[in-house]
Amino acid sequence: MSASGWVSVSMPYLIPREAGQGDAWGVEAAAQGRRGSQRILYAGEAGAPGEVARVFGVAEGEAVVVRRRLILLDDQPNELTDTYYPVGIARGTGLAGTARIPGGAVTLLAALGHVGALVREDVTADNPDDEERETLRTAPGEPVLRLTRVTLDRDGRPIQVDRMVMPARRQRLRYEIAIEAGAES
Repeated sequence: MSASGWVSVSMPYLIPREAGQGDAWGVEAAAQGRRGSQRILYAGEAGAPGEVARVFGVAEGEAVVVRRRLILLDDQPNELTDTYYPVGIARGTGLAGTARIPGGAVTLLAALGHVGALVREDVTADNPDDEERETLRTAPGEPVLRLTRVTLDRDGRPIQVDRMVMPARRQRLRYEIAIEAGAES
């Protein structure tokens, strides 16, 4: 178990919310008797970093929409997340602004006609850079987990890339995968 006793699962963040439901993070934290909140540190257009550019099939530095959020658990930094969208999907929408999005970004994407059908997550461990260390309040030498999530639509087009940085000692990631009977690989 992680030092904070926190176990994070991905599924609630992949499915659009019903009208009137809160964002997935707040609901997940409340279900564990905790308080989940977030601060939007930046939202708008920016140049695509190399990894994001490759996923979206654009040139490095080409404009994408990004939302940078500090995710808090009981008012303590828990995660730093940059979420990227192609400008053709997100320009001029709530994804490009700093206002809260009712039901979260996945719900807005679905309302715009962009529903995720396949998600790929890669997790690595690393040392944080100075900004990450300061923002997440990690101790010197404390490693972080880096989770990159790519969401593809039914046609295999990438609609969202999340790049998350989490203090390793405060996290435990849980994956539950349903295997259909008779499914072939």
